Amino acid sequence: MFKSIELFAGGGGLALGLEQAGFEHIGLVEIDERAVETLRLNRPNWNVINEDIKITAEKDLENEFKIKKGELELLSGGAPCQSFSYAGKRLGLNDTRGTMFYYYAMFLHKLQPKIFLFENVKGLLSHDNGKTFTTIKNIFKEEGYIIQYKVLNAWNYGVAQKRERLIVIGIRKDISEVCFFHYPQSFKYKPVLRDVISDVPDGPGAIYSKSKKTIFSLVPAGGYWKDIDAEIAKDYMKSCWDMEGGRTGILRRLSMDEPSLAILTTPQMKQTERCHPIEVRPFNVRETARIQSFPDDWIFTGTISQQYKQIGNAVPVKLAYEVGKKIKIMLEEYYEKMGLGVYRKKELNISLLEK
Repeated sequence: MFKSIELFAGGGGLALGLEQAGFEHIGLVEIDERAVETLRLNRPNWNVINEDIKITAEKDLENEFKIKKGELELLSGGAPCQSFSYAGKRLGLNDTRGTMFYYYAMFLHKLQPKIFLFENVKGLLSHDNGKTFTTIKNIFKEEGYIIQYKVLNAWNYGVAQKRERLIVIGIRKDISEVCFFHYPQSFKYKPVLRDVISDVPDGPGAIYSKSKKTIFSLVPAGGYWKDIDAEIAKDYMKSCWDMEGGRTGILRRLSMDEPSLAILTTPQMKQTERCHPIEVRPFNVRETARIQSFPDDWIFTGTISQQYKQIGNAVPVKLAYEVGKKIKIMLEEYYEKMGLGVYRKKELNISLLEK
C-alpha cells in the first residue's frame, strides 16, 4: 500500500476514504481529544498523534514517522482558512507564518512527498479578494510542486448531499514529468436522502424545544419559512427577518426526494437549520454520519455536540475515496513508467528527488 500522512485529521472522513482507496496511514495529526478518541477507537493500528500541529511540525519528521525525505507517497489534509498579514509581499513561506497553513507547508517542505492533497472550503478561492489562495499557490510552486485545483460537489460522487469542497492536488515536479492527475468523473446517478436514511440504526441526537417543534410542524417537506404564515415566520426569526440573505436557511425542512444541503456542525442553529423530512427534529448522529457517507460501524466519541462537530467538519468519505483512487492510479502509473514495481519503489525516492 502507498504510505500517507494526514494533518488536521478530525473525525476521520478523509482518512477513511483514502484508506479505502489503498493508502496506509503512517501518521495522523489532530489536536482535538474527542476526535483523536474516535480515530483510535475505530483504527487502533493508526499512528494518531494528539498534539498541536505547531509542535509536530517543528520535529525531525523523518525520524518521527520513520520515513526519509522524498519517500512519502501522499500528504493530505485541509488547514483552516486564515488571512495572511504579509500576503503579497513575496516573502515565500514566511507570508503565512502564524497560520495553520504554515505548518502544513512545513510538513511539505521537510518531507517532500510525491503527491499532496490539500482540501478546503470553496470560499478559499475568493478569500481576501483571492490574495490568500494566490499566496498558497505560490508557496506550493516554490516547494517544487505542479498544482491542479477544482471544486468538487460530493453529490456527484455517491454522497446524498450538496457539499462543495476545493480539492488541490500537488504533484512533485519529477513525478509530473512522467504522469498526470485526472479528477474523478461525476456519477450518472446522484442519491437523495431516501437512499441513505431510510434504514439508519438508532442513535443519539439533538431535539427541538416544544415551541420550535410546533413551528416546524407547519413547514412541509422540502419547504422553508416562506411556506408558513408570514407573521409566524417573522416572530420566529426576530432580528433575522431584516437580514436579507440571512433568511435563506431559516426554518428549512429537507425532502426525502432531494439531497441534503451541506451538513454543518450544529444542527439546531437558527440560520443553518436542516429539519428531518418526516419527523419534526434534527437529523440524529447516525443519520448525519450516513449523509456524510460514513459507514454505520464508524463510531464517534464525546458528547452529542462533539460528535456532530466531528461529522460536520469531515470530508465525505465517498468523495475522499474517489479522489484517493485517482491519486493511487497516478502513482501506479508513475512506478510502472519508471520500470519499477511497487515492491521496488523505495529505490527510486532519493535519487530522483536530488536530480
